[in-house]
Amino acid sequence: MGNRIGVLSRRRFLKTISATSAIAASGLSMYSTQAFAAAEFTLKFANNLPVTHPMNVRAKEMAAKIATESKGRVDMQVYPNSQLGTDTDMLSQIRAGAIDYFLLSPLILGTLVSDAQISGIGFAFKDYSQVWAAMDGELGAYVRKQISAKSTLFAFDKIWDNGYRQITNSTRPINKPEDLKGMKLRVPPSPLWTSMFRAFDAAPTSINFAEVYSALQTKIVEGQENPLAIISTAKLYEVQKYCSMTNHMWDGFWCLANKTSFEKLPKDLQDIVTRNINEAGLKQRVDTKALNDSLVAEMKTKGLQFNDTDNDAFRTKLRSAGFYEQWHKKFGAEAWAILEKYTGKLA
Repeated sequence: MGNRIGVLSRRRFLKTISATSAIAASGLSMYSTQAFAAAEFTLKFANNLPVTHPMNVRAKEMAAKIATESKGRVDMQVYPNSQLGTDTDMLSQIRAGAIDYFLLSPLILGTLVSDAQISGIGFAFKDYSQVWAAMDGELGAYVRKQISAKSTLFAFDKIWDNGYRQITNSTRPINKPEDLKGMKLRVPPSPLWTSMFRAFDAAPTSINFAEVYSALQTKIVEGQENPLAIISTAKLYEVQKYCSMTNHMWDGFWCLANKTSFEKLPKDLQDIVTRNINEAGLKQRVDTKALNDSLVAEMKTKGLQFNDTDNDAFRTKLRSAGFYEQWHKKFGAEAWAILEKYTGKLA
């Protein structure tokens, strides 16, 4: 799909589901490219999001372009919706070479490469102009260098977008930091997420994304936090009542590659794969922001109640709890200075 999601209706996303549901039911790759009998390289590209999310719409397009430009030499197979396991499972698989490419939040990647999660510091980026300046600039370059130096992986230049994260729950609106006190809140398996919500006196519980819906449905946790596009495409509004527009952190997806797998590709194929992954990431950024911006009205019709919050109150609470000071020490002076170059003074 070459058009932006803001122009396309969500009906066309639903067509994507119906066209691929039979393949999904079989457990095979949702988006394997055309059956090229002579493909020299069959590559697995995995992620945790539903097929209707802009990530997978663009991944399908990307895989088709790679097949065409490589004249069938590369068959990029996209496995969405945690088909190959939880985030933790897939991170282990890409490190071992069982998966070739994996889109993963910097904060979850932080369990392997601590510096990767610096872009997820709570209430740091005030808007997208700060986000892309940092992630396409010095901060993104710093993180990619750390990933390559400290793992068997590397990250492509253009980070994909997840969006600003909001809090949903089945108990009460979150208007001020005190409303989070004691709330059982699902967070991804990341020390930074856990640390931030403990600073708000909540009770964060680490659960992989594939298990979030059932955890909310069975009341193992009261709430969770995600960008609106994920709340919508994963239908979390079915098991939540309130959505508080906290914008508490920006989140993205580094497109990670297994170094050994990538280096097996001849240089011309490396160039084709790299260019198309980065181009898909840039298009997905536009799509995801447009979708996030459009979803409040739609999810209100599905029964989700929305409220706005005062970000300054939450930021003040993090300062008084020592959150920024704690993570400044953990990341070190160099990394923190690069972050504050784009966000302004945090601690």
